[in-house]
Amino acid sequence: MFPLKDAEMGAFTFFASALPHDVCGSNGLPLTPNSIKILGRFQILKTITHPRLCQYVDISRGKHERLVVVAEHCEQSLEDLLRERKPVSYPKVLCIAFEVLQGLQYMNKHGIVHRALSPHNILLDRKGHVKLAKFGLYHMTAYGDDVDFPIGRKLFQSLDISERLKFLLTLDCVDDTIIVLAEEHGCLDIIKELPENVTHLLKKCLTFHPSKRPTPDELMQDKVFSEVSPLYTPFTKPASLFSSSLRCADLTLPEDISQLCKDINSDYLAERSIEEVYYLWCLAGGDLEKELVNKEIIRSKPPICTLPNFLFEDGESFGQGRDRSSLLDDTTVTLSLCQLRNRLKDVGGEAFYPLLEDDQSNLPHSNSNNELSAAATLPLIIRERDTEYQLNRIILFDRLLKAYPYKKNQIWKEARVDIPPLMRGLTWAALLGVEGAIHAKYDAIDKDTPIPTDRQIEVDIPRCHQYDELLSSPEGHAKFRRVLKAWVVSHPDLVYWQGLDSLCAPFLYLNFNNEALAYACMSAFIPKYLYNFFLKDNSHVIQEYLTVFSQMIAFHDPELSNHLNEIGFIPDLYAIPWFLTMFTHVFPLHKIFHLWDTLLLGNSSFPFCIGVAILQQLRDRLLANGFNECILLFSDLPEIDIERCVRESINLFCWTPKSATYRQHAQPPKSASDSSGVRSSTPYFSTECPDPPKTDLSRESIPLNDLKSEVSPRISAEDLIDLCELTVTGHFKTPTKKTKSSKPKLLVVDIRNSEDFIRGHISGSINIPFITAFTAEGELTQGPYTAMLQSFRGKVIVIVGHVAKHTAEFAAHLVKMKYPRICILDGGINKIKPTGLLTVPSPQI
Repeated sequence: MFPLKDAEMGAFTFFASALPHDVCGSNGLPLTPNSIKILGRFQILKTITHPRLCQYVDISRGKHERLVVVAEHCEQSLEDLLRERKPVSYPKVLCIAFEVLQGLQYMNKHGIVHRALSPHNILLDRKGHVKLAKFGLYHMTAYGDDVDFPIGRKLFQSLDISERLKFLLTLDCVDDTIIVLAEEHGCLDIIKELPENVTHLLKKCLTFHPSKRPTPDELMQDKVFSEVSPLYTPFTKPASLFSSSLRCADLTLPEDISQLCKDINSDYLAERSIEEVYYLWCLAGGDLEKELVNKEIIRSKPPICTLPNFLFEDGESFGQGRDRSSLLDDTTVTLSLCQLRNRLKDVGGEAFYPLLEDDQSNLPHSNSNNELSAAATLPLIIRERDTEYQLNRIILFDRLLKAYPYKKNQIWKEARVDIPPLMRGLTWAALLGVEGAIHAKYDAIDKDTPIPTDRQIEVDIPRCHQYDELLSSPEGHAKFRRVLKAWVVSHPDLVYWQGLDSLCAPFLYLNFNNEALAYACMSAFIPKYLYNFFLKDNSHVIQEYLTVFSQMIAFHDPELSNHLNEIGFIPDLYAIPWFLTMFTHVFPLHKIFHLWDTLLLGNSSFPFCIGVAILQQLRDRLLANGFNECILLFSDLPEIDIERCVRESINLFCWTPKSATYRQHAQPPKSASDSSGVRSSTPYFSTECPDPPKTDLSRESIPLNDLKSEVSPRISAEDLIDLCELTVTGHFKTPTKKTKSSKPKLLVVDIRNSEDFIRGHISGSINIPFITAFTAEGELTQGPYTAMLQSFRGKVIVIVGHVAKHTAEFAAHLVKMKYPRICILDGGINKIKPTGLLTVPSPQI
């Protein structure tokens, strides 16, 4: 959108036609309210930007089918200019006519017809340039079908639709038509004095048959505009972020750099886009309905005056007076920016132009201003409602995204703090690594040819997040259909599973006017977090995922894991919709946005931690109930504190060794070309690389049945060496600690017999032989190392042996005893032997 500059924001309101309450559609569902239909059609108008058109900004739906539209507004109109009856020069009249045609030409190019064109809706900015207002009213109301009032003023309607001018059909020539119209407007003398070329232009405009009537584009080529047209350069829409054209093609610096900042007292807020200004206006306390009430556009009526005289049993009523509020009030109310400007009066000019290359070491998390560092520690819901904070974050993200992918790493860094809601759609695309000519790729996909999946898509869409006004609109359904079908067609090796529509919903909501970007984000998200989930036979992938999730529950909360296993409440009964849709099926969109803001910063293992965090919020209720009560509890998931869930899931992720969540089907195999491109961004929850190269010390795949038989997760020898902070130095390969002062992160429990332990063991490990470790009652045998094991309760404990069955049983015993963070060394002690990291005890002298 263009900067606000010297324009203002205005709002006007109208009512959509009410539908009968007892009528259903052909699908058996209630009819979609007309206000919802209008809201859906309105969205495309926000993308139509041109210097001769008033920019549409937002639409708000109120009670009783009321709609409030927010758009760019100018105080003066052509009607005001005519009312002043001041002489206007001939060149000025031609400029106004040419600029009107420019606006109409651009509208027609996008399939929009004004229908309400009149002097009242031809606005003039402070420089006297034309801006056409309310050009989208005809389109958004389905050509007037969804409202009870006619679109446009009778006096200015075209000849083929005006009842008043039907008699002109009987006139012999266009000259007579011009004379009749001139008499009606009281300007017959002026018409006679017009130059011949202008009269010829008017005759062409008054051609009765629409097919023969010249288009605005053709009228602009008329000789009458030969002197005016060179004054205007053709408008080209700036390249968008994910565009195949060069975004910097039109960026030029003046020869004298000082010209860039010659106006030192400039209005910085006016340089921001009208969309940003309106968003900040709302945060600063702006209320559309209140503004309309203050101007008496909305008038309250005593309820007693709205009662009907007769009311039948079926709900039909009679005797009510005609409510004129259902008609269109053409008044546009100017939205005052005083409150917003007052709120931002202390924000310095440098805040509007942050230096992206300035590494501020005193702000470890963000490049935002120093005074905002305290605000960054406040709860997210408060930060998102703080006007000054959001202004700084929006400006910073806007500049970073304009430098994408060059500033990709800084976008990741800033996203760790938070993502401003206004910039969420583009930021998610950047975090997912979307690049290239996405529109050309999307347009090339066949989304029209019928396929077998169409029927299931048609069934699922009317049930997907239909509480949301945007996604429940017919326009939203059509976009859903196209994006889902494009994904199915472009991934022939995968199939449509129920839940894919829920997965698509956040991307479509954020990129409602950019289906190509919604499709690109979805196509990047699924391989990263749901690789192979949508295979025709995905049972092995799902079962592996749920098994690892069960191990994560046991790892972080053994008491809860023991209880759920005892009552038979396994993840298969509740967690499949969680992970298949990445929680979009169980949470509303506003919670998904905050959850995914963090999810997109983690790797494919992070969803496990989210799942465990959800269970821990419900922990007390789960522990207190049996199988039937738990089933009922999850059939309608209780309210979950998402901010707490995100905070706890990050903590769980940091406590989880990298390889503990290893899955055979975690990610697609990487090609050689992937490794040579832009480096993959590292998840910020820990310091590890998300995709370390596979070595002999990495985890190896094991059969699914073996994985299911183990209660605790395995970790790789790599992780063990890293967590023990061991390194190999010197000719004799003596294992040493990386730092002597650091506290141990974990405890290694070697369950081999004493003789094998003495021959070689991991430095710092303790020996509790498996054969004598537990009593017949399952209790831990008291020994020299029992106290040390107790002291490490709550830290990571790694069980090491040379028989996999014994290590798994030992770990299961500790889990039964409610020891958290128990894991098994994958491959046992034999994996460590080749490294030379085993040590022997010093001989006793």
